[in-house]
Amino acid sequence: MKKYWELFITFAKIGVMTFGGGMAMLPILQREVMENKHWANEEELTDYFAIGQCTPGIIAVNTATFVGQKLYGVLGGVVATIGVVFPSLIIISILAGLINNFSDLVWVRNAFAGIQVCVCILILNAVVKLLKKSVVDKRTLVIFLLVLAGGCALNVSPVVFVVLSALAGIVLKQLEVKRA
Repeated sequence: MKKYWELFITFAKIGVMTFGGGMAMLPILQREVMENKHWANEEELTDYFAIGQCTPGIIAVNTATFVGQKLYGVLGGVVATIGVVFPSLIIISILAGLINNFSDLVWVRNAFAGIQVCVCILILNAVVKLLKKSVVDKRTLVIFLLVLAGGCALNVSPVVFVVLSALAGIVLKQLEVKRA
């Protein structure tokens, strides 16, 4: 029971400390899951982020589910998922009752504007960290640049980019092996 409580508390802490949704949670997930708890390594966490992006739902919730399931099976996945969403449910329930009363106040609007900027920086930080760990050679640089261009120019599902990137990685690696 103690291990499930630790899992719940860890993900609840992640959930309560994050504004801005799943992408903003990535740096906090990275710090807690990888660096503090050592529940996943960099490669696993990057895979969880990628799969979490392709599956329905919020990336942080999906990642929590994957980590919990890896550690303690289906029940671990459920506990981690409940942990990461629980604080948001409580906070949103409280704010929903109060926000209409205070939304016209200038300082409330300014506070949310400041929070949005902070969320952008958190997401950028997560992207930079993932970029440094993922783009490691010419092959991955080409894939990155193509996905970046496609993501900016096309309006398609991230699943398409993940599948095409996986196929490109396989093909390019096979070509590299044949040349060697």
